[in-house]
Amino acid sequence: MKKIMNSASTYVDDVLAGLVLAHPRLALGGSANRVVHRAGGARKGKVGITSGGGSGHLPLFTGYVGQGMLDSCSIGNVFEGPNVESCIDAIKIADGGAGVLRLYGNYGGDRMNFDMAGEFLEGEIETTTVLGTDDVASASPDEGKKRRGVAGIIYAYKIAGAKAEEGADLSAVTATAAKAVAATKTIGLALSPCQVPGSAKPTFEIAADEFELGMGIHGEPGLWRSKLKPADEIVDDMLSRLLEERPAGHGGRVSVLVNSLGATPLEELLIMYRRVAAKLRETGIDIVQPLVGHYATSMEMAGASISLCFLDEELEHLLSAPSGSPFWEVK
Repeated sequence: MKKIMNSASTYVDDVLAGLVLAHPRLALGGSANRVVHRAGGARKGKVGITSGGGSGHLPLFTGYVGQGMLDSCSIGNVFEGPNVESCIDAIKIADGGAGVLRLYGNYGGDRMNFDMAGEFLEGEIETTTVLGTDDVASASPDEGKKRRGVAGIIYAYKIAGAKAEEGADLSAVTATAAKAVAATKTIGLALSPCQVPGSAKPTFEIAADEFELGMGIHGEPGLWRSKLKPADEIVDDMLSRLLEERPAGHGGRVSVLVNSLGATPLEELLIMYRRVAAKLRETGIDIVQPLVGHYATSMEMAGASISLCFLDEELEHLLSAPSGSPFWEVK
């Protein structure tokens, strides 16, 4: 696959340099310049929120640093978690004296390195952890703690970030982030693979007339593979799996995210959203602040995901609060 780049070895650093130049509200920091943070630094007295993960998923993770969302984000190589040093840097940069929430996806390397970073800073900075676990295809409800964090984690960024901006303490911000994660469910599909810079072959193979339901954003195996079906049939299947996990007593308001995994164009996302909106209307569910576009990608993978954030009064209030990250702004 052709790529516009200088070299595989400089790919990530070139991306980050371009990111902060294009968005002056962001800055690079840390010993290796692998931490994106608010250009103004941490706000004193506010709970800090940091995240991190591998490159290749823009706007996730670094694109959600900003007022009302993340304070910092450590980034690793393509599809590789950030190293311990950059995790330590990200926590320090996010610290305004009120503690730091570590909010990131449920992947082994990320967990290990953020845990080690927290241990290293124990006694210096108080930290808590919430893991994104929104991917319903990656484990059953009974094993929800094993689920991966995918596109739906941006709802936790937004909601926890708004809570922190209100002046809540670390315990309250952590509880709110956990509530947002529990309220959000995602499922994706893949049509074609991507290729990591410097790799000799794509991340997986799939026939030109096939798609795979539930595939992860790094090419992790999904639920099943099938011949391509009409969009409405695909969306109905995805939506039914998400609605099966609708919380008991849910009041009937959701935010919907229809997300491109990279190569899938906005036109096709809108075809999907049209069906989502119609089916939710049939079930008596109202949509609040829909999101349609590129929010969590996998390089140039073709495919899409649907996320539902099942709202209550508190979550909806925080979702509508002002925020100012480069790729999701609420006024």
